[in-house]
Amino acid sequence: MIALAALAPAVPAVADDTGPVPAGITVPKIENMPSDFIEGVDVSSVLALEHSGVVFRDTTGKPADLFEVLADAGVTDVRVRVWNDPFDAAGHGYGGGNDDVAHAVEIGRRATAAGLRLLVDFHYSDFWADPGKQQAPKAWAGYTVDQKAGAVHDFTADALTQLKDAGVHVRMVQVGNETNNGIAGVTGWPGMAAVFSAGSRAVREVDPGALVALHFTNPESAGRYAGYAAQLAQYGVDYDVFASSYYPYWHGSLGNLTSVLQRVHDTYGKQVMVAETSWAYTLEDGDGHTNTIDQASEATAYPISVQGQAIEVHDVMQAVADAGGIGVFYWEPAWLPVGPPDQIAQNKVLWERDGSGWATSYAGEYDPNDAGQWYGGSAVDNQALFDFQGNPLESLDVFKYVRTGAVAPRTVTSVEHPKVTTTSTPVTLPATVSVGYSDGTSEAAPVTWSDAAAWIAGPGTYTVPGALADGTTTTATVVVERPNLLANPGFESSDLSAWKATGSALGLGAWDDPHSGTHSAHFWLGSPYDFTMSQTVTGLPAGKYEATGWLQGDGEDASTGVTIQVSTSRGATASASFAMDGWLAWSHPVTGSVQVTPKDSVTVTISGHLPAGAWGTIDDVALRPVAAAGADTSPLLAALDAAAAVDRTTAPAASLALLDQAVGIGRIVLGAEAPTASQVARATALLTKALEGVATPDAGHAQLPRGLVG
Repeated sequence: MIALAALAPAVPAVADDTGPVPAGITVPKIENMPSDFIEGVDVSSVLALEHSGVVFRDTTGKPADLFEVLADAGVTDVRVRVWNDPFDAAGHGYGGGNDDVAHAVEIGRRATAAGLRLLVDFHYSDFWADPGKQQAPKAWAGYTVDQKAGAVHDFTADALTQLKDAGVHVRMVQVGNETNNGIAGVTGWPGMAAVFSAGSRAVREVDPGALVALHFTNPESAGRYAGYAAQLAQYGVDYDVFASSYYPYWHGSLGNLTSVLQRVHDTYGKQVMVAETSWAYTLEDGDGHTNTIDQASEATAYPISVQGQAIEVHDVMQAVADAGGIGVFYWEPAWLPVGPPDQIAQNKVLWERDGSGWATSYAGEYDPNDAGQWYGGSAVDNQALFDFQGNPLESLDVFKYVRTGAVAPRTVTSVEHPKVTTTSTPVTLPATVSVGYSDGTSEAAPVTWSDAAAWIAGPGTYTVPGALADGTTTTATVVVERPNLLANPGFESSDLSAWKATGSALGLGAWDDPHSGTHSAHFWLGSPYDFTMSQTVTGLPAGKYEATGWLQGDGEDASTGVTIQVSTSRGATASASFAMDGWLAWSHPVTGSVQVTPKDSVTVTISGHLPAGAWGTIDDVALRPVAAAGADTSPLLAALDAAAAVDRTTAPAASLALLDQAVGIGRIVLGAEAPTASQVARATALLTKALEGVATPDAGHAQLPRGLVG
C-alpha cells in the first residue's frame, strides 16, 4: 500500500491556469501532469564541487545556494547516491562526489532547508553500480547471499536513521541502482529478491512514510521490464515504485517508454517513474576531461541546445505522465567544471583532492578496469542545466514551464543532415529534410542536392551539399559499402542456421544491446567460459577478403578476450581482437586480408575466452572484399588547394558558383575508397577549367564543359 503522504508535493506546484508565459525557449504545457508530480534532480556531486571552488549563481549572476536556485526553478525533489565506503585505507576518496552516508545527510539537510524532499539512491557498493557493475562493498567481500541481505538491511536502516535524526525529509528510497544484472554482487532472481526485500524491510521499519523504489534500465529491450516485474511479483518483493533510467541517446523511443512503464503500472499496481535522464546543450568540453556525449552523431533525438534540453525534459515528463507515473529526475544538472580545459593540470589536482571528477586514481584499487584506467573530471558538464560558469540556463526553468507552458519567437534550430547507406549506385537522395524549430515542432522542407552526387561511384563515404528554397544549406552523407557476404549478419532473422555456435554462454538472436536493428549475439556466464560462432561462405570470386564486426561489453583480462578471424580452406588466416571497454563502448576491429581463389571456402569465426562474469554483445558481423588500390589523387588535391586559396572577395559570383560546383565534384571523387584514374583526371580538368574562369572571367566561362555529370 502506497503512503499518500509520501506523494505530497515538497513545494507548491506552479499554477497551471496562467497560460503560456513569454520566455527565451518554447515549452508546451503538460496538460495531464498531476499537481504532486515529482520534478527532481540528482545533485550528488555538489559538495565535492563546492570544495573545489565551483560557484553556483542565481538568474542575476550573483553567487547563490544551489538548492535555493533549484527550488526557485520549480524543482521539488533532490536525489543523492550513497556508496558504502568510497575511500581507500588512507582516506583518499574514489571520486564521483565521494558520496557516503555523511555526504547524503549533508545534502539532504540542505535540500530540506530549501523546501525540497530527498530520494536516497543506495548503490550497495563502494563505487558506481550499473548494469555492468554491481560489485559488493569491500566490507562485504566473501559474504553469502543471506549475509549480504542482512548487511543491506542494517546499512539501510542505519543510514535512514541518520537522515531522520538530521531532520531530512526523505520522500523515497532506492534499493539499488540500475539493478538489471545484480545487486551488491548478488546475481540471479532468488538472491536479488532477498536483497531487495531486506532493503525494503529496513525502509518500512525506519521511515514507513517513504516510498520504496527499485531501479532498472534498458527499457528499449523488448519484454525486459515486464519480465523484471513478473519476477519481483513471483518472489513477493515489497516495493512501491518501478523506476527506469531513460537517456534518448541509448534507450529507444518515448512511446516505448510509456508503454513498458504503463504495463508495469497497470499489471502490478506499481507507481512508475524515470530516475535518470539528461540531454546535452553543447558539444564543448568544460574541463579537459572527455564527455560521454561529444559527437553530434551520438545525439540526434533533439537539438544540441538549451531549447533541445528543455524539450527533452518536457517529453520525458510527458511520457511518464502518460504512463500514470509520479515523476522524473534529471541526472547531475550541476556537475560543472572545476576549471577550464586550459587549466587541466590544476583540475586534476582538485579532482584527486576533493573527488569532484567522476573518479580518482584511488578508485583503481576497487574498479581497476574502468575507473583505474579512465579516471578524471566531469563527463557530463555539457549536459548540465547551468553553464560552465555556474549560471542557470533557461532550460532549468522547464520545471516551471511544463506547468504553464512557455513561448518564444519561432526560429529554425536545426536542419537535418540525412545519411544514406547502400551497396549500389546510383544513389537516391531524399527529396525533403526535416527542419526543426524552437517551439519543438519540425517540418519537411524540399531540398535540392548538388549535381555532384552523380559522381558517386563505388565504395566510399561521400558528402553531398544541398540547399533549401530559402537558401538554408545542408549536407547528406552517403556511405556506399562493399557488399557483406555473410547471411543474417545482424541476427535479425529467426533463421540462424547459417551460423554455427558453441558454448552455453552465447545466445544468437538475443534482444540485448544491439549495435543496429533489434537483435544481437549476447554472451555472459558466472564462471570462466569459452564460446565460438562461425559462418562459412563458398563460391566467392578470386580476390582479397577481410572480416569485421561490432562488440560492446566488459570483463576481459590480460590473458583473455574475444577475437575475430577470417580463414580459407587452404589455411590462410587473418585475425583481430575486440576491445571490451564497457557498456555501449563499441569496438570495431578489421582483420587483415586473405587471398581467396574460386575453389576456396572462407570462414569467419568469432571466439571468446573469458573470465567469470564477463559480458557483452556482438552484432553486424561482415565478410567483405578488400577494395583495390585507388589512383594517384595528388593532382586533384593540388587543384582543390588552389581553389581554397582563391580570393572570393574579388571574383565574380557566376565564376565562383561554377568553381564551387567543381570543388563539390572533386570532394566527391576523393570520398571513394578507390577513385579511378579516369574520375580523378576528369574532376581535375573541371577544377582547372573553373579556376581559369575565376582568373579570367568572360562569357565563355558561363558554364563548365560537358562532363559535369559523372
